[in-house]
Amino acid sequence: MASTPSDEWRRVRDLFEQALDQRPADVQRWVEQQTAREPGVRREVISLLAHHDTAGSFLSAPLGERVPELFLEDDGFKPGTTVGAYTIVREIGRGGMGRVYLAADGRLGRHVALKALPPPLSADATRRERLRREAKAAAALTHPGICAVYALEEIEDALFIASEYVEGQTLRAEIASGRRPTSHEMLETARDLAAALASAHAKGITHRDLKPENIMRSADGRLKILDFGLARVDDAADRPGSLAAPAGRRTQPGMLVGTPAYMAPEQLNGQPADSRSDVFSFGVLLYEYSCGVHPFEGGTPLAVAAHVLESDARPVDALRPDIPAPLATVIERCLRKAPGERWSNAVDVALALARPEGLRLNSPRLARWWRTHQLIIMAVYCAATFVAWEIKERVHGFADPAFVAIGISSALNGVLRGHLLFTEWMNRGALAAERARAEPITLVVDVVIAAVLAGCGALVLPGRPLAAMLTIALALGVALARTVLEPATTTAVFGGRT
Repeated sequence: MASTPSDEWRRVRDLFEQALDQRPADVQRWVEQQTAREPGVRREVISLLAHHDTAGSFLSAPLGERVPELFLEDDGFKPGTTVGAYTIVREIGRGGMGRVYLAADGRLGRHVALKALPPPLSADATRRERLRREAKAAAALTHPGICAVYALEEIEDALFIASEYVEGQTLRAEIASGRRPTSHEMLETARDLAAALASAHAKGITHRDLKPENIMRSADGRLKILDFGLARVDDAADRPGSLAAPAGRRTQPGMLVGTPAYMAPEQLNGQPADSRSDVFSFGVLLYEYSCGVHPFEGGTPLAVAAHVLESDARPVDALRPDIPAPLATVIERCLRKAPGERWSNAVDVALALARPEGLRLNSPRLARWWRTHQLIIMAVYCAATFVAWEIKERVHGFADPAFVAIGISSALNGVLRGHLLFTEWMNRGALAAERARAEPITLVVDVVIAAVLAGCGALVLPGRPLAAMLTIALALGVALARTVLEPATTTAVFGGRT
């Protein structure tokens, strides 16, 4: 059987990862031996390895190691140094946008996190503008789950952001500790983080670099989202409370912005990021926090990126059987490849987590039973309509309007049940509301179908008792399926009231 392009790509990826893991002495000869009859695969693997030699270290190394000249002239501020109204206590972090210091604010008598660009970047208008954008984006947000920005300071041609100092540890440190969270901790962390991110999305702000390093848990257990240095602000100037981004601030098409291991597939493909990209990063982050492993784990950043683009994550409940079912459902949908199949923003995610009855699926097996029940009832509607037509052909009078009533009723309930199946598959967060809307309609219509069908059966009882018995039995089946079986099945799958 001829291999498909997808099969060939998987073969390329597997050989590439093996080459990186095994590191054979003569890698080219090893690849040639593995691909003796696959010249196309050989070319792709050798090309990937060549690119990895130049790009792999760039993706994995910290900025200070990749571009050491940025920090050669910058020894940083020593403890006790005064910068404007701030006194440096110590350095607490360093990244692509500069150094972060714990500083004492002499005006208000409090500690702040003071972020500054390294001197070689201070003269770069783009970097200065990015720092200004971070301050404005974060200052527009007043949610307790987002690190508050106090001021944007320009001191002797240098830019600084003074923000809330959060004492605690990052989510990365929690993951690295080896202690796995309880089911309650998983759900509470997801809800808190979704609520904070939702406040940014509601303002038209996309974080674009959501990862465990940028999530801090304070000493009192609260979560804080940090670092809006790569944030993108919607261009919709008429959005209430939003910031309009001039054209000069937009990321150029094709440019990778963020951390590859937490990028959505569209970001890795060089497409613009939006709130749905943050939703994907949210799913990756929660999966890693819950399970202790990255959902697209790979030996190198390039291997991780390849897995993000081509592979599906192992179901989170396979690694954590105790994970709350609503959270497992949220993570699964967040990690879908196509942006349109995820939630449109974190506002919808937060709503779904706040109303878990719309998401609960106690097990895939039970969910299949619920779907099967809907399909069987839809088939029964077809059978009821056919039986009513057969009786109408033999006994007129009551049978004529009865056939019309059963046909219309079956079509109505068939459409409603099909809608529920579609909602469960594509928009599970809205399923509880849709079930609540459809329930009284389907109940009344099913009772009507059962009653009218039983009347049709009574019409043929004198001349055809067997047909009458089967028709009445079918009518009872419709009634019992709706009033007894369906409530039990729905409760078992989703919990609570049907």
